[in-house]
Amino acid sequence: QVQLVESGGGLVQAGGSLRLSCAASGSIFTFNVMGWYRQFPGKQRELVARISSDGSPNYADAVKGRFTISRGNAKNTVYLQMNSLKPEDTAAYYCNARRITLNAVDYWGQGTQVTVSS
Repeated sequence: QVQLVESGGGLVQAGGSLRLSCAASGSIFTFNVMGWYRQFPGKQRELVARISSDGSPNYADAVKGRFTISRGNAKNTVYLQMNSLKPEDTAAYYCNARRITLNAVDYWGQGTQVTVSS
């Protein structure tokens, strides 16, 4: 049973930084893609950043230059360094792990709240 455990959310003032961590357990495979999504109240979940197993990152325009995604040395870990946070970054952040074989299978963490005060 694959489980993704996130940590690092919290309350921070505008301009501050937070680092989110996610560790996946229960898989003998290295996930092809790991990433972070966020969800605003009443909205659909949206991509924040993702990184492939070869280390290639992809960012949403809203976070480019402020957020950095990286994969850890431990298998199936991923981090999101968030700098210059803005109130509009306030959302629930979810870790995602994707395994691609014939189809793509997605796994999700339980979510961690990030709140940025003005």
